[in-house]
Amino acid sequence: MFFRLTIFLSVLFCFSTIKAQDKKTLTITRTTTPPKIDGVLNDAVWQNADEAKDFTQFRPEMGVPETDYQKTVVKITYDDDAIYVGAYLYDKPEEIMKQFNSRDNFGQQDFFGVIFNPNNDAQNDTEFFIFPSGNQADAIASPSIGEDFGWNAVWESAVKIVDDGWVVEMKIPYFNLRFSNQDVQTWGLQFHRHFRTTRAQYSWNPIDRTKGNIGLYHGELKGIENIEPPVRLSFYPFTSGLLNTYDGETDTDFNLGLDIKYGITENFTLDMTLIPDFSQAGFDNLVLNLGPFEQTFSEQRQFFTEGVDLFNKGNLFFSRRVGSRPTGNVELNENEEIIDRPNTVKVLNAAKVSGRTKKGLGIGVFNAITEKTKAKIRDNETGEVREEVVEPLANYNILVLDQQFNQNSSVSLINTNVTRDGNFRDANVTGLLFDISNKRNTYNLYGEAKMSNLNLADGNQTGYSTFFFAGKSHGKLRYSFDHSYADTKYDINDLGFISRNNYNNFGVDLTYRIFEPTKKLNNYFIGTYVNYTRLANPGEYTGSSFGVNFDAVTKTLHNFGGNINFQVGKQFDYFEPRVEGRYFIYENRINSNVWISSNYNNTFAIDANLGGATYFEDNRDTNEYWFGLNPRVRFNDKFLVVYSFDYNKIFKDRGFTTLSDDNIIFGERDRKILVNSISGTYNFNSFHSLGLTFRNYWSTVIYQDELFTLRDNGRLTKDSGFTVGDLENNPNINFSTWNLDLNYSWQFAPGSFLTALYRNQLFNSDTAATETYRQSLDRLFDQPIQHTFSLRLQYFINYSDLKNVFKKKNKTNS
Repeated sequence: MFFRLTIFLSVLFCFSTIKAQDKKTLTITRTTTPPKIDGVLNDAVWQNADEAKDFTQFRPEMGVPETDYQKTVVKITYDDDAIYVGAYLYDKPEEIMKQFNSRDNFGQQDFFGVIFNPNNDAQNDTEFFIFPSGNQADAIASPSIGEDFGWNAVWESAVKIVDDGWVVEMKIPYFNLRFSNQDVQTWGLQFHRHFRTTRAQYSWNPIDRTKGNIGLYHGELKGIENIEPPVRLSFYPFTSGLLNTYDGETDTDFNLGLDIKYGITENFTLDMTLIPDFSQAGFDNLVLNLGPFEQTFSEQRQFFTEGVDLFNKGNLFFSRRVGSRPTGNVELNENEEIIDRPNTVKVLNAAKVSGRTKKGLGIGVFNAITEKTKAKIRDNETGEVREEVVEPLANYNILVLDQQFNQNSSVSLINTNVTRDGNFRDANVTGLLFDISNKRNTYNLYGEAKMSNLNLADGNQTGYSTFFFAGKSHGKLRYSFDHSYADTKYDINDLGFISRNNYNNFGVDLTYRIFEPTKKLNNYFIGTYVNYTRLANPGEYTGSSFGVNFDAVTKTLHNFGGNINFQVGKQFDYFEPRVEGRYFIYENRINSNVWISSNYNNTFAIDANLGGATYFEDNRDTNEYWFGLNPRVRFNDKFLVVYSFDYNKIFKDRGFTTLSDDNIIFGERDRKILVNSISGTYNFNSFHSLGLTFRNYWSTVIYQDELFTLRDNGRLTKDSGFTVGDLENNPNINFSTWNLDLNYSWQFAPGSFLTALYRNQLFNSDTAATETYRQSLDRLFDQPIQHTFSLRLQYFINYSDLKNVFKKKNKTNS
């Protein structure tokens, strides 16, 4: 029934029609003498080039023409090697906001953006941004992933601020773009201009924000003839040195490696990392996890963050699985103990191939291999040491096929596979996805059907999951319905991530937003929702909730909002007890939060939030509150400091403590969380930057002496007489971490960087939960500290440039 309904609605959507929007066109001419990239538009090629002008505002208002003193004029030319962009951005110099930042960081400054879509399909954009400071940013973008700034290109730019505005010149080599080898080509083209003082944004071709994806509103670039896709071969050789000291021991490491990008065809690229180097990946922000679900952290390794848009389809790829903690267990004999168990697995190499044909078929292949990893075990009687494999040689693979059509829709097939040597578990997951909008871009359907298969020691395990969404996607008032399902055997956690399975959930959402400013607000959004949840097996009711959230931006660019959520009646938690089939009941939980973020354009700005939660339940007086203050000071265009303080206090919380024989023991506990962090950046210019990040996390958990036993009916009782003193281990916790990261980066040539890092880390976890923050900090500094020094040099080599150098040498020699 689900698939029949989907097919019917898809056909109905595809036959809906709308009058095609008139598109602006810009005609480009070829040059034999490319302009010098110096921010001065005095080159001969610019004198007669076609102009893109008459920009129109689309945020916060739509349809407002540009003013004379802030008009934008853009010209483009090309040759056999690159596309060149020259832009005169008129403005009063005192109104131009700039701030020196690291690459891809927009900060508080104006920007100018060029968006190319060589396939002219409205769905696959390549974006290049330049700022008055001279900083660059670039991204690939599509409706399904948004903007991916993890993708990095290598291009040249220059900026000059003049008496009546600022001037931009850009050279974008063809190896950054994917296009066909047709003799005559028409590309999708758009320009953006953003004014930070008012947050107004203009585009060359007008944009209607009320419906459709932004790529539908591109203009067209005509006149490109007889350009051949270059040999897209780039090398990133690197060397790194690492010095690590901990608890009196010092380790050193030296690496030589190579990353390669190769254009297999005009539309497909191979990315490889040979002898990967992840020595400069930052520390994870650890927190104390008392819940039943796995704690996860964001990816920080560049190879796994860049150009992975296709592989993220369907959320079946969680890159932290590659090279993560070993999956195997160690079986200890009598009198044995583990003396060394690695926390990570070494990645031997990794490669990905991705691209899209002219007809919209995207293909992605990812592969990584990790090495065999062993733990060391010692017999305490004989002193003999043995090794046991905890992770064998393993292969991780992903295949993605993604067909786009109608400029706003797609159907995708994804398969992930993990094969481990020997008797370790193997895993295979397949997903079928669709994302379909009608031609008027007024309604959207999205769906997923997934199957997981595990090859375990005791046989195979196959599970299923589905998701369906249908909603109105245009206008001020929008609504949607969604349904998600996963059975008890659905498991994607070998290469993906799912915190839990066994759910059968329904949701309805209703939102209202404005697209034109009011007298006091630039924009606002209000939404409400209702959720109803069940288990998949058995089909038991688990809970329901509804809520309201609000967000608004004032005319003075201050942002504020709030939300309230109410879990109505009895809620049946089948996961907190940690025993299959058992559940814990709580009732009528309500939580609310308000927040404000002042205008970042000011020298001083602040983010603040305040919230709380409580239960309307007999014989329970659990309460919670939290608040956060995040002041930030922009001393000048180069120096920014942000301090963050977050505090959370829970009184008489109830949660799982331990298992004792056949009893599930819960405790009533007071919990406190305090987080201090500081980040500061000093950018000498757009090529040299210095950064400091510090974070101290502290959490305590103090249990009341009397403990609960969970009864079969989901309620708690103290009749069993359990106390904290009866437990084998003291459940009280004092948990604290300290991370400091100091880094210096120098971009000494396009795509080439020298990065120096110093990091230190402290960690402590014990039962001294009644200690003060100062006492806990002293105890933390009694622990051994880890110091890490790292230096990494990466150089960009483009094959075409290298070939031209050798040609010049040969001509000179002859």
